[in-house]
Amino acid sequence: MLLTDGGEPLGAAAPAARWTVEQVLALAPDDASRKAGNKLGAAGPWSDTGGDGSGAVWGLCRGSGSRPYRTVIDTMGPAYKCSCPSRKFPCKHALGLLLLHASDGSALPAAAPPDWAGEWLEGRRVRARGKEEVAGGGPADPEAARRRAERRAERIDGGAQELEQRLTDLLRGGLASAEQSGYGLWEETAARMVDAQAPGLAGRVRELGAIVASGPGWPVRLLEECALLHMLDTAWLGIDRLPQPLAATVRTRVGLTSPAEGPPVRDQWLVLAQYDTPEGKIVARRIWLYGRDSGRVALLLSFGAAGRSPAQALPVGLTLDAEVTPYPGSGQLRAELGEQFGPPVPAGAPPPGVAVGEAIAAYGRALGDDPWLESWPVTLRDVIPVPSADGWQLADAEGDAALPVAAAALSRPALWKLVALSGGGPLTVFGECGHRGFDPLAAWPSGPEGRPATTDPSSRVRPHATEAVPLV
Repeated sequence: MLLTDGGEPLGAAAPAARWTVEQVLALAPDDASRKAGNKLGAAGPWSDTGGDGSGAVWGLCRGSGSRPYRTVIDTMGPAYKCSCPSRKFPCKHALGLLLLHASDGSALPAAAPPDWAGEWLEGRRVRARGKEEVAGGGPADPEAARRRAERRAERIDGGAQELEQRLTDLLRGGLASAEQSGYGLWEETAARMVDAQAPGLAGRVRELGAIVASGPGWPVRLLEECALLHMLDTAWLGIDRLPQPLAATVRTRVGLTSPAEGPPVRDQWLVLAQYDTPEGKIVARRIWLYGRDSGRVALLLSFGAAGRSPAQALPVGLTLDAEVTPYPGSGQLRAELGEQFGPPVPAGAPPPGVAVGEAIAAYGRALGDDPWLESWPVTLRDVIPVPSADGWQLADAEGDAALPVAAAALSRPALWKLVALSGGGPLTVFGECGHRGFDPLAAWPSGPEGRPATTDPSSRVRPHATEAVPLV
């Protein structure tokens, strides 16, 4: 059975907002699931559908077997359960049920959940209470935890010293030797960092091995990354002399985990973007949030085992009344989603944006706090996608500044959605600004309130001026 867990569902007194088709499709784990879910987004294969008004929806979907699949969804998580054998989160049946609800609200009449759906919803409430009770307790043996931390720090010290010797040998022998030795030597060094319990160092070493085969100009890129890795090694070996926020950042970059321990921040959190990236044998999911009142940006990070998508998923373009707790670290934006105080609601206006020059300055300031930072989240206002000699760029509608679109974004179909959405006019665009350019993740069309905007012709619902359009 397919099962994920999120927040506890609310009672019927709090009506939940219906999602748009774009928001539902943004939850799909892959293109195949998106296409399969689209086929189930009509009333034909469904029976005994319903919803309780607080975010729980359910239904029976006709399949190839004699018994229909039972599908129940808590949109407050969101979380899904289906009796189908799929290991994807959400499966095509969950996507189809949400698409049916998005396109035809009357297809899921208000009702009390059937026993099979009610048992799962109640079980989620019980598990949520159990998690709160566990979170209230402290470590069983603080002294044992301290000794384990000391032993791990000693192993990382040894790994960092070994890595420094490897970098020294590389520079003495010349960068050309990296091309001759091949990827195997880097993989061996990365394995040594894993043995030293420093997964952050291991990941960066693997990236060095890939740079050699990255095309013209690789020696310059290799030297840059070697310098950053040397700086991280040096920072770890002298971590006792660093300011506490920077020391926390170094621990995170090396691969040490720490709990979210900052004061919780309650706000109206707008879901800006959600996307998955493969990291070895696991999948990492990044969800960007913007606090309407605090003006803060927060990153929710979750992971899924091989072949399975991460459990945490939030629809792009909705707003959550919730608490988030930040993780420690200088310039770190990662946070943990806490209690939700109501169902998601339509977001309304996009976040306030900045000009291109201000976005570059913000990334520069963030690098001062975290020199190993790849990119920084920014919202650009009034920019127009225009072609350039090397691809595309986002230019200020009023001004002479522009940011190149990152190469990774040029290969995604969403680039053309961004161009079509603009139609030559200015947009508000959220994305990640880094040394490789700007990676657009979501956009809002400009224009009079409620003016339909041109977008992907396959979409069932066209966004209005205040609706976010996911670009990943």
